[in-house]
Amino acid sequence: MSTRYLSGTAVALVTPFKEDRAVDTDALRRLVQFHVEAGTDIIIPCGTTGESPTLSEDEQFAIIRIVKDEAGGKLIVAAGAGTNSTVHAVELAKNAVKAGASALLSVAPYYNKPSQEGIYQHYRHIAEAVSVPIIIYNVPGRTGCNVAASTILRLARDFENIAAVKEASENFSQISELLEERPEHFSVLTGEDSLILPFIAMGGDGVISVAANQIPSQIKQLINAVKAGNLDEARAINRRYRKLLKLNFIESNPVPVKYILARMGMIEENYRLPLVPLSQASKQLIDQELELLGLL
Repeated sequence: MSTRYLSGTAVALVTPFKEDRAVDTDALRRLVQFHVEAGTDIIIPCGTTGESPTLSEDEQFAIIRIVKDEAGGKLIVAAGAGTNSTVHAVELAKNAVKAGASALLSVAPYYNKPSQEGIYQHYRHIAEAVSVPIIIYNVPGRTGCNVAASTILRLARDFENIAAVKEASENFSQISELLEERPEHFSVLTGEDSLILPFIAMGGDGVISVAANQIPSQIKQLINAVKAGNLDEARAINRRYRKLLKLNFIESNPVPVKYILARMGMIEENYRLPLVPLSQASKQLIDQELELLGLL
């Protein structure tokens, strides 16, 4: 495994649906090509933004296969493959690898609130079951528990294929500890679009981004500007898209991002329950910003 294999711009890809809620494979292929052309580094199908809780295992396998085929080796396919049952998470990981995933994004066990030792054992079993790089997905706001920096670092040191963390929190104390104490191969990625600028400035490796569904090249430019020390340029990009980054979370993800993509003519605006369309008030706020940015 090369040093810092997982870095740069990763898109948390939506799953487009047809009106009958079947996966829209044609739209999916178009989205992948959009990211190939934009220079996205990593594409992540079947994550939270891809409505993974509503996808069957057969659908996940087919989606990963399509993304892998369409990507054609031009970007890394890091498939979402996690759940709160360790046995099931191992099965999902193995299936994702069979479908062609080059890496995995595995969410911390949610709802059952395991101890830090339980979290360690969860990821140990996954790491021992597959050989591809694994991204720990720490998202306390959704899972109800935080994966402590000490646990993440322990896993990174014990397993070479524990290759990165998606740190989807605003806990800068934890972020600092991860950046300062990680092993050389281990990448630290933010899951918070609004924190890209300070996160990369602290030494972070990249972002797993929701807004990259819409503005992948601009997210990449922001990261590259910070890494190059061009802070004036980075601030200007951040200032221009700051409201859009927040509007992507005006209601539960991925409802806003799919609405925006539909307004941009890239997908149909369809969701699977329990997700429902945006309120009219949210749509109006988003439409105003999209018009201002010239994205309509």
